[in-house]
Amino acid sequence: MFNFKQWLILLVCSLVIMNTEGLFVNITFVRNAVAKGAVCLDGSPPAYHLDRGSGTGINSWLIQLEGGGWCNNVTNCISRMHTRLGSSKKMVENLAFSAILSNKKQYNPDFYNWNRVKVRYCDGSSFTGDVQAVNPATNLHFRGARVWLAVMQELLAKGMINAENAVLSGCSAGGLASLMHCDSFRALLPMGTKVKCLSDAGFFLNTRDVSGVQYIKSYFEDVVTLHGSAKNLPRSCTSRLTPAMCFFPQYVARQIRTPLFILNAAYDSWQIKNILAPRAADPYGKWQSCQLDIKNCHPSQIKVMQDFRLEFLSAVIGLGRSSSRGMFIDSCYTHCQTETQTSWFWQDSPILNRTTIAKAVGDWVYDRTLFQKIDCPYPCNPTCHHRVFTPLDAPPI
Repeated sequence: MFNFKQWLILLVCSLVIMNTEGLFVNITFVRNAVAKGAVCLDGSPPAYHLDRGSGTGINSWLIQLEGGGWCNNVTNCISRMHTRLGSSKKMVENLAFSAILSNKKQYNPDFYNWNRVKVRYCDGSSFTGDVQAVNPATNLHFRGARVWLAVMQELLAKGMINAENAVLSGCSAGGLASLMHCDSFRALLPMGTKVKCLSDAGFFLNTRDVSGVQYIKSYFEDVVTLHGSAKNLPRSCTSRLTPAMCFFPQYVARQIRTPLFILNAAYDSWQIKNILAPRAADPYGKWQSCQLDIKNCHPSQIKVMQDFRLEFLSAVIGLGRSSSRGMFIDSCYTHCQTETQTSWFWQDSPILNRTTIAKAVGDWVYDRTLFQKIDCPYPCNPTCHHRVFTPLDAPPI
């Protein structure tokens, strides 16, 4: 039974969600993309949600690329093609816009009146795949790079070609895509457009798991091979390294010429679950309780996570100094902070240097201040919103 205090908390939380996610935006299918072979895993057309800008933001565009992991073999791509991450037939018609996509100034002070777009993710390769052949036995289409171009061309035709400001953003696999496509996005727009890119939770680290295996490197090798991604990865990286290594931002970001903002948790919950201690490296489930709630972690596990943080910071700092690259690396146990209102901009949002994520990003986009801050180690930041998961949450890769 709920007591009155618990009921009141639930009521307040419900009202907050209703208030901040009051805007629902219709889906748009890119019908003419099918003729170009620019399709989701199941052959359905790609899709996006667009809420038009107004006033001073009428010629400014924010593109948010949806996240959702990858598929690295035929079996899990087949499973994926029967979900919204592989088929536009499974996507909701109306999508809630909140946080960085909110149309309310009090929740999104710098981008509320921009043209805001959520590009749906249905290819499983961070918009990099392009394999012409389709096996009739599976009907799998690996066409992520074509989807990227088809959606961008439609948005250009809908007014983005006249953009004065354009920000390419994304979360998780979408954050990786916003980083890898950053310079090609810049190339699509007129020289006079001010273009910047924001990668939220997309800085996936090339490291060994707790068993000493390079699990994520092998996983990305499978993704790149299956989807035929090599030819669509940044040439500045593939000219030096094997294609799979160019799925790791630490080898790509230094060469990106367009201004880039890296937003990431140093203890990224997805990376702790899938890169540091994936199921294959933890057959007896010793990490499961820790992964569900960082407060459950044993001191020995915290030590491993502190070492992961140091390796992560070394990769970020290793990109070198830049007068245009923004950075907000907090010490929260979370993943994707631009898409949750309480993380993005709220009374108790996570802060670094007395600055919220929304303000740090907004100041950087508008050239008010260059924000480049790294948090102290866990558990030093009391403003963090540490994620708490249940065993039923998204299963590991």
